[in-house]
Amino acid sequence: MNSEIKILVIDDSPSILEGLRLVLGIEGYAVETAPTLAAGLAAANHTAFDLVITDMQLPDDPQGGLTMLRQVKSRTPETEVIIITGYGSIAQAVEATKAGAFYFVEKPFDPEQILILTEKALERRRLLAESERLRKRLSTQDGYVNIIGSSKAMHAIFEIIESVAKSDANVLIIGESGTGKEMIANAIHFNSLRAEKDFVKVNCSALPKELIESELFGYVRGAFTGAVQNRSGLIAQARGGSLLLDEIAEMPIDLQPKLLRLLEERRYRRVGDTETLDADFRLICATNRPPREALKDGLLREDLFYRISTITINVPPLRERSEDLQLLVEHFYRAFSEKYNRPLKGFSQEAYHRLFSYHWPGNVRELQNAIERTVLLSKGPQIEVDDLPFGAKSAEAMLDDIHFPLNMTLAEIERIVIAKTLQRTQGNKQAAAQILGIYRPRLYSKIRKYKIEVARKPGRRAAKANGHFPQS
Repeated sequence: MNSEIKILVIDDSPSILEGLRLVLGIEGYAVETAPTLAAGLAAANHTAFDLVITDMQLPDDPQGGLTMLRQVKSRTPETEVIIITGYGSIAQAVEATKAGAFYFVEKPFDPEQILILTEKALERRRLLAESERLRKRLSTQDGYVNIIGSSKAMHAIFEIIESVAKSDANVLIIGESGTGKEMIANAIHFNSLRAEKDFVKVNCSALPKELIESELFGYVRGAFTGAVQNRSGLIAQARGGSLLLDEIAEMPIDLQPKLLRLLEERRYRRVGDTETLDADFRLICATNRPPREALKDGLLREDLFYRISTITINVPPLRERSEDLQLLVEHFYRAFSEKYNRPLKGFSQEAYHRLFSYHWPGNVRELQNAIERTVLLSKGPQIEVDDLPFGAKSAEAMLDDIHFPLNMTLAEIERIVIAKTLQRTQGNKQAAAQILGIYRPRLYSKIRKYKIEVARKPGRRAAKANGHFPQS
């Protein structure tokens, strides 16, 4: 219930304090207000707030918003913070984001904007808490690498892992290269009833076509030239445990019926053998190729696809879950700074901005490698934009792909650039704002101004108040 959610609002303007108290109170939130940094800190000392909304400039501290943000995050990291200001700048926004702010809002703002941001901030807090709870319940056996993410997509994946890990259901993990499919497979195995046994991994695209059958099923002496002794295959090695068939769509098509028969009968023969052996393993498959495309191209048998996809996990690319990017950057930066004993002072504002405007075609793996290389090779005390190992993909770079008639107005050009950016981000306004280098509320304003059609997410609650708060 909203009445259980506590929100602290800090601003030196009585009209803003009263306005936000009324607007948020209508929604049922428990709202406390403070006119100064000192009063805000005192309130935070005796109450654990779910959300803090604070002005950047306060009477007792010109950088009071950042001071409050850092104090709150040091005491209760799970508390979300929204900073509002009448004198916004990219530098302040980057600094606030680096310190952990959920969002940076420019005055004047309207009640609907604050309500939407409040809902999103509280939803992120809930997802983070639930994801952390689920992650802690996942085993860390054998150095299981943490899966980092607070987006709804990653939260859904955590729930699937928890639900299916204890079963023996076949699992198919689908996602682009570098999205973390093997991490998810690890999480499933190491949280299953088979965790004490081997987790055998096979990359179907790495083994020669002539060898993959003998590697999987094993062979007996004399089965083919060079088979000088009996050899157990990977299926036998996975007995009692799990078997990962990575890049399953690359498995030779003539071998797929044998795999299907194995899954149906749970029995198999080694190459050249007449004896039938029992199979006991849990199958996990992964592919970076869309299964429907593989079926259409004749690379994957339809009957095998339905057998291996009892449970399907779709892992979104990093560009579609930009809300996870900050968590991943911070995680890898801390990890590699400690690993290589490099006490750097973080990223410069320009470098941090470029991290969030880059498209990340190699997904999480590319991000991890980029942060590791950057931490190792950074020349100064702080990571600068030139230390990053990838080129910028900003709004300016996109202009090379767009051609404008000579008689086009500046407003028409701006509309095209915004529309193209939204098209590139598949309607993700947060990602589009990062690429364009503007605040999200300003992007909303321009979308309305130019009447740009963007797919909207259903279920957004309309604000119950109208009007604008004054700039102060």
